Amino acid sequence: MTSTIYQHGTLGLLVPGLFTGTITAAELLQHGDTGIGTLEGLNGEVIILDGHAYQAREDGAIREIAATEKLPFASVHFEDDTATTPLTNLTQAAFEQQLLTEHQLQNVFAGVRIDGTFTHIKTRVAPKQVQPYPTLVEATAKQPEFVGDNVTGTIIGYYAPQLFQGATVGGFHLHFLSTDHQLGGHLLGFEIDHADLKLQSFADFQVHLPIDNADYRQTQFDNQTIDSAINTAER
Repeated sequence: MTSTIYQHGTLGLLVPGLFTGTITAAELLQHGDTGIGTLEGLNGEVIILDGHAYQAREDGAIREIAATEKLPFASVHFEDDTATTPLTNLTQAAFEQQLLTEHQLQNVFAGVRIDGTFTHIKTRVAPKQVQPYPTLVEATAKQPEFVGDNVTGTIIGYYAPQLFQGATVGGFHLHFLSTDHQLGGHLLGFEIDHADLKLQSFADFQVHLPIDNADYRQTQFDNQTIDSAINTAER
């Protein structure tokens, strides 16, 4: 269904350190061919493009994820045949404002895909954690960052209404993968040289919760803590 975002887990469950994988990559890809997430142990950044799931690792390497590997959190959708829109010479701030204004995204879930050449890209990658897991803020306090200039690749991610902060990231949540698989991760900043935008709006947001996971069942979540942690770790 191209009208649905399928999300396994919530961003909020990562906040207290629930990093155990609760869905396999193979299971996840039954629900979408495009998306983002993270692996068990908060091990890097996941980018899902054209039915393939890739991991951007903390050492800068990119690899394809095996079908049996597990994820604690991911969002995916099936791409439709939405027409693309050309983009030229845009900063990240200008691009995001343009999207919000021209497409009235404030209260809409949307999938964002940008294919093209970028004057500048800056990413970060969450480092792998081991049990007992720290909190999300502790785990992401020190993260390797990577930069590239005049890079060809794909930005993929989502815009979600602020109302859903906690279930996911309210606002934009974008990852990047270069065409040559030499650069990837969670986007911290970018400048578009020339690219094509595919913007896909969704009427349905389906959340699949890991109810068979004992730690998830027992954790007491606090909305204020979750909101603060997401703003610290995911912006």
